[in-house]
Amino acid sequence: MAAVTRPPIVAVMGHIDHGKSSLLDYIRKANVTAGEAGGITQHVSAYEAVHTHEGTERVITFLDTPGHEAFRALRARGAAVADVAILVIAAEEGVKPQTVEAYQAAVEAGTPIVVAFTKIDKPGADIERAKVSALEHEIYLEGLGGSIAYTGVSSKSGEGVPELLDLVLLTADLAELTGDATLPADGFVLESSQDAKQGATATLILKNGTLATGSFVVAGAALAPVRFIENFAGVRIPSAGPSQPVRIAGWSALPAAGTPFRTATSKKEAEKLASETAPIHIQNVVATLAAEGITELPLIIKADVSGSIEAIKHELAKIAHERVSIRIISEGIGAVAESDVKTAIASGGKIVAFNVGIDSNARDLAERSSVSIDAYSIIYELKERVEALVIERAPHITVEEDFGEAKVLKVFNASSGKQVLGAKWVSGTLTVGDLVKVDRRGIDLGRGKITNMQVARSDVKELHVEGEFGMQIETKADVAGGDTIVAFRVIEK
Repeated sequence: MAAVTRPPIVAVMGHIDHGKSSLLDYIRKANVTAGEAGGITQHVSAYEAVHTHEGTERVITFLDTPGHEAFRALRARGAAVADVAILVIAAEEGVKPQTVEAYQAAVEAGTPIVVAFTKIDKPGADIERAKVSALEHEIYLEGLGGSIAYTGVSSKSGEGVPELLDLVLLTADLAELTGDATLPADGFVLESSQDAKQGATATLILKNGTLATGSFVVAGAALAPVRFIENFAGVRIPSAGPSQPVRIAGWSALPAAGTPFRTATSKKEAEKLASETAPIHIQNVVATLAAEGITELPLIIKADVSGSIEAIKHELAKIAHERVSIRIISEGIGAVAESDVKTAIASGGKIVAFNVGIDSNARDLAERSSVSIDAYSIIYELKERVEALVIERAPHITVEEDFGEAKVLKVFNASSGKQVLGAKWVSGTLTVGDLVKVDRRGIDLGRGKITNMQVARSDVKELHVEGEFGMQIETKADVAGGDTIVAFRVIEK
């Protein structure tokens, strides 16, 4: 094996609005060669940057995914895509819930971590306070009980970014990343999408070997001839090596994000590999069948790329409701189409869209049919909307809530369904007009209603303090000394 050091593949993760996108944008603009940077006219899921480290120009591949949930979803498919994770923490805010989730995702994947304290140019920035925040959430930095390297950065001025890239390369060197360019290429599908001109396309990340034109790539049951290879800037190149992101068009079907890919020398060999590949079964974490007594919320999901759909499904899996089950009846890449609206009409479902448009025909039909289409560019906002839809869809149930209790000392009179009792306050509040249960050692003897209460022969409307009192209740239950009178109300949830 002719092993050589390969460039590190880096994922940037962290809490929303903590500067992940700004950091990636700055690195792309400052560290990608002018010609390549100028060629990037649309969102790219990965790009290569060059950084001079200890006098030598080094390449670093950066992944731009929808976030740590996409990272985790890729990992669920066995895709050890990233070699290093940059965890961004805003110096003015410190660790937030999604910071912890991102950190845990990287730890679960066994990916080395470098912390970037972002927004150090902001007036409220305080790296020392942010470091303490990290420690409180068991993110152990160098000098604070751990070994995680860190630095402060400003994505506005670029301060600290070269030092961050130095730390990334030092971390990568410790991992001793190697690749063999003489082998056939293999790696993972980063994302796939439907292109209006080129058809089914996929962004691949090579982990080993060389990918050249004239070969075939196979990912799961999908395959594509490698007629041309596009790099991250959309420039056609004759071949690609370890750690490079490339775009391949002409797939027989859209391969799922995170699917491992292999290469073949002929179409016959590729078809054989595709037919031998068993489908990748991922546990569907979103409920698909409504159990008895549970209402379904049917969803139609449209997104820009397959990686986004994986991330959305992972987020929706966190939504738990005892009376509502989310069922994804349709998912797809590209703009919301008329067929999606028709599916929503037939199923009574809702349409949620991420980073895609809405066809004019679809919009018109949706308006005429009162079908809601909710479009978002932030996954967490989409999740919040679905949470609201779940609550709206939940069937209302009635429950009894106890709020007052008294112990029966003596029964003075019982006639015509009315009983006069001597009692002692135990807890809560008792009010004339309250519904009550008569309880005898855990057995519900019957129901009734408080019609009168007296303290020291004076009528009272409400009782919520310790002491003995007289009460009259309407009930058919045979009340006796020692029973408990429990006041309750029926509420709807």
